[in-house]
Amino acid sequence: QVQLVESGGGLVQAGDSLRLSCAASGRTLRNGAMAWFRQAPGKEREFVASIKWSERTTYYADSVKGRFTISRDNVKNTVYLQMNSLKPEDTAVYYCAAANWGISRYRERYDYWGQGTQVTVSS
Repeated sequence: QVQLVESGGGLVQAGDSLRLSCAASGRTLRNGAMAWFRQAPGKEREFVASIKWSERTTYYADSVKGRFTISRDNVKNTVYLQMNSLKPEDTAVYYCAAANWGISRYRERYDYWGQGTQVTVSS
């Protein structure tokens, strides 16, 4: 089992930056990946970014490419999402997810989920 705990959400203004953290504990995910998804009220949960645990491979949604950066600290077992130039449409609950194998944009491929952290961007 893997436990994921997100932190770093909050209320910011458009154009501001925010960094989310996801601390992972439990079994190792050497062959897997970590990802961030988000869900706005009344919408489906959507992919934001993912990163392989043991390589530099990353994926981004088109809507965040160039503004958000996903990174990891293998020593701390923590994944980060640096969010710059935030827009009101980035407002959502952000979820951290972990996959036992491979890297994907699809939520069905992820085996473990955090409880989510709220990000609100005011205009």
